[in-house]
Amino acid sequence: MIFALDAIDTYYGESQALFGVSLEVAAGEVVALLGPNGAGKTTTLRSILGLTRARRGSLHFDGKDIRAWPTHRIAQAGIGWVPDDRRLCPTLTVARNLSIALKRSRFRPWSMKEVCQIFTPLEHLMERDAENLSGGEMQMVAIARALLSSPGLVLLDEPSQGLAPKIVQDVLATINRLRDEGIAVLIVEQNPDTALAVASRAYILDLGRIVWSGTTAALSADAALRRRLVGT
Repeated sequence: MIFALDAIDTYYGESQALFGVSLEVAAGEVVALLGPNGAGKTTTLRSILGLTRARRGSLHFDGKDIRAWPTHRIAQAGIGWVPDDRRLCPTLTVARNLSIALKRSRFRPWSMKEVCQIFTPLEHLMERDAENLSGGEMQMVAIARALLSSPGLVLLDEPSQGLAPKIVQDVLATINRLRDEGIAVLIVEQNPDTALAVASRAYILDLGRIVWSGTTAALSADAALRRRLVGT
């Protein structure tokens, strides 16, 4: 496994948000993290990135325990992040937002030309300020930015949120390409159908605990289980 959480506990102040959360992702595997609002999905991603540091447990990436690493070192090691609010620099152009993300890790490097081939509209948006983009355009830039960091693992937080169906399909196609390139993907989604369309396995969080894990095929086939665990 290229990435594994083992029994992490995460707190906000003295309030515990995650309770012994364990999960793993292999190279070239897409794994979904599902659950209702407030279940702890985004907190799990923040714990991986060192933004809200896990107080106990271990986080292993590429053979190293990264739990105590600062966020910038985690990113440099090859973990890319696409946050739910995209977090582009609003007053910088698309070209500048992408160029400052360029870095090299031990994983496969991506060029500006390659990301423009994946998201063809980017080529015509390079001189536009990020604050003047649509939601779908911002998401394209955010995913391209993650790829330019040469990731071995990409964390996607609500990648379909607020997007038109055509853009959602483009995002799903990109996730499939990442998998085919051997990149691990952990996708957090409020809409389970989106995640189940690309993931091979899933974990379901509720109140900060993993309450189910298994194949997405099993989850898709059991309507009663889906209603009970994710409400659909």
